[in-house]
Amino acid sequence: MKRVLMAVFKQEVGSFNPQPTCYDDFEIRRGTALIDDLRGTNTSTDGVIEVFSEHGAIEMVPTYAAWARVCNGLVVQADLDRLIDELLAEVGKTENIDGACICMHGAMAGEAEGDPEGRVLAGIRAHIGDAPMVVNFDLHGVFSDRMVDAADAMVLLHTYPHVDMRSTGRRSARVLLDIMEDGAKPTSARVQIPLLARGDQLITATGKFGEAMEICQKIEASEGGLAAGVNIGNPFTDTPDLRSNIFVTTDGDPERAEREALRLARFMWTHRALFVADLTPLEAAVRLAEETAGLTVFSDAADATASGASGDSNAILHGLLDYNYSKKALVPLVDAPAVAAAHAAGVGATLTLPLGGSLDKGRFTPLELEVYVQTLSDGQFTYEGGLPAEGGRSAVLIHGSLAILATERSVFSTGLRLFRAHGLEPTECDLVVCKSPNGFRIHYGDLAARIVAVDVPGSTSANLKTLPYAQCPRPIFPLDEGVVAPFPLED
Repeated sequence: MKRVLMAVFKQEVGSFNPQPTCYDDFEIRRGTALIDDLRGTNTSTDGVIEVFSEHGAIEMVPTYAAWARVCNGLVVQADLDRLIDELLAEVGKTENIDGACICMHGAMAGEAEGDPEGRVLAGIRAHIGDAPMVVNFDLHGVFSDRMVDAADAMVLLHTYPHVDMRSTGRRSARVLLDIMEDGAKPTSARVQIPLLARGDQLITATGKFGEAMEICQKIEASEGGLAAGVNIGNPFTDTPDLRSNIFVTTDGDPERAEREALRLARFMWTHRALFVADLTPLEAAVRLAEETAGLTVFSDAADATASGASGDSNAILHGLLDYNYSKKALVPLVDAPAVAAAHAAGVGATLTLPLGGSLDKGRFTPLELEVYVQTLSDGQFTYEGGLPAEGGRSAVLIHGSLAILATERSVFSTGLRLFRAHGLEPTECDLVVCKSPNGFRIHYGDLAARIVAVDVPGSTSANLKTLPYAQCPRPIFPLDEGVVAPFPLED
């Protein structure tokens, strides 16, 4: 029986969010709890568990799992060191390892360290020696040379918005089995692209990016194709390694790996102008929502809590009031002081509160509003994918036709369960604000009469030129003019 080491290390950091990520913001699991608590969730780890469980002759050796409940700013360095030390300590207790399957996001960063995933993978590699290691990632990861050197194969998500987490875990487990049991010889190619990509053309079901994913899938389905993926980075994790990448791994055919990787890189570069977000000014967005019969969804990508923003932007709330939006709307907001005041006042109270701007104070100023406290809650619910939300206490605050769902801590506002868990039904409203660039489309795509990507400020704005980059390599598209591809555009 082959022994496969497993570990999980995941967060998506927003470098421009002033709120740091701390140790207590992570869910930690050790040993068999990694398997017990992640089995049955829509995660890459569950996909790995499924494949190895079905195999029957694989002994899973779970070590340590750390995944962030929130995607805040840079991880406090001492806390990051603690997480990595704990993970590698658990890895160090293992013996007789035949392979490793590691689950990561890829866009973590500490206050003084831009490549924590590289440190983790290098540490695992030092422990397992020449045993094969396959790592699965989000396609928004940021990849260092150290990460690439440590892994025998890198398996990336193929969908955006992401729906293939479990299947990606399964793909990575199968690649490891190909190496361990069938004698596959992984040969990999990487092509780096000076590109930061955003916008609706990244939606794989409908956009141009989907064609690149089809190429990747055909490579993987072909004889000798082990893994292929297009990494578009996380534009909000500002590190020296931030860029897009192509990864292709073949079975003993480095020339083919290089050829296929170049083909994908040329495709992405040729179509780079399409991967720029098309945003609607706030006043125009409000006017469109007012005119729309049926549900309108506003994408507040600039304050996307799943991308590393603070969630306390009141920019759209301001706009709805300033531009006289008259219909029924749901607006999520991270605001611990407002929640505390509402809980102190109790259900049925009417009070005037400063709303928003409690965290990212350099971007947002609190908005004084009179609100009615409709409901109070402990805020506990489960996301659509099966993982628990940890948003702290919550309050539903009513101002005219606006329902403001305030939480103490950051939560992901992509799905419907966030609202339904608090007695709010999105389908009965005229407007729902989702603090997400596109992840909400999985849940709202068939419900919405109109979707509007709103141009407002925030630490994860899709208007990338508004962000204060300090570390990412320059020049890079679309931040700079006249960027030249660092690879040949023709054979």
